Amino acid sequence: MIIDAHAHLWQSQDTTVEGQKICQMEGNKSRSLFFGEERQMLPPFMIDGKNTAEVFLSNMDYAQVGGAVVVQEVIDGNQNDYLENVQTTYPDRFFCMGMAFSKAEAERCHARGFRGIALPAHRLKEPLLSLMPMFCYMEEKGMILSVCLADDEKQVSEMAEVIQSCPKLKVAIGHFGFVTMPTFRQQILLCREGDNVMVESGGITWLYNSEFYPFPSAVRSIREAAELVGMDRLMWGSDYPRTITAITYRMSYDFITKSDELNEEEKEMFLGANAKAFYGFGTLPHLPYIKNMSE
Repeated sequence: MIIDAHAHLWQSQDTTVEGQKICQMEGNKSRSLFFGEERQMLPPFMIDGKNTAEVFLSNMDYAQVGGAVVVQEVIDGNQNDYLENVQTTYPDRFFCMGMAFSKAEAERCHARGFRGIALPAHRLKEPLLSLMPMFCYMEEKGMILSVCLADDEKQVSEMAEVIQSCPKLKVAIGHFGFVTMPTFRQQILLCREGDNVMVESGGITWLYNSEFYPFPSAVRSIREAAELVGMDRLMWGSDYPRTITAITYRMSYDFITKSDELNEEEKEMFLGANAKAFYGFGTLPHLPYIKNMSE
């Protein structure tokens, strides 16, 4: 059983962040204009610029990934409309997060059926604590907060205060606490602030991209985090689709399965069991291994 705790979907990418346009390029829509640069945002075979649930499900089935948590980032634009449809169409495979930056927006997301909110807090200009009314509402309604924090001691400290003030709020810290940056351990240790705090590894292969597959430093970081807070607080995430411009979707987790640094029980917890319990996934499909034509 494998569950991806950090992935992205969008119908189209067209937004403005910090006054700069982020959108698909004309002609080759697998590439995007990203803060003034041309970037390969999607694998080059996704030529229509659409990062759809159907293509992701094909990747998931091939890689034997039963379920996925779909989060949001401001660089992709607000995808609430599309993800509401995805959640309705594929309720057994996806846990889709709405995007909100206020209590009122969170209320609208809850009314639309979203069971969680994705907050790219590293993009915020205001203090994290200014969103406390939203966090309290989410705790009351049993919604899950997926949050990516800045590499900033003040924001990490504010997150600790949120966790202490809302002890029943389920919180998933994203990007493995930005593992290659100075506040990594402080972000991981947020798990000690409350019983409902987890850390997911979305983007860990991106953060160790210069080392590349099989990412031995990433495995060592997972081992370190487990020693700090326990393997039961950690979950695997891919950061699909951006990470599979460099590696395949299966490669985004099989460096774990092939590693000798973790035992089989730890691998099972990290790759799926923890996420299944935390997000409440039901019965997931049995996905047998299908041989490649090259085998």
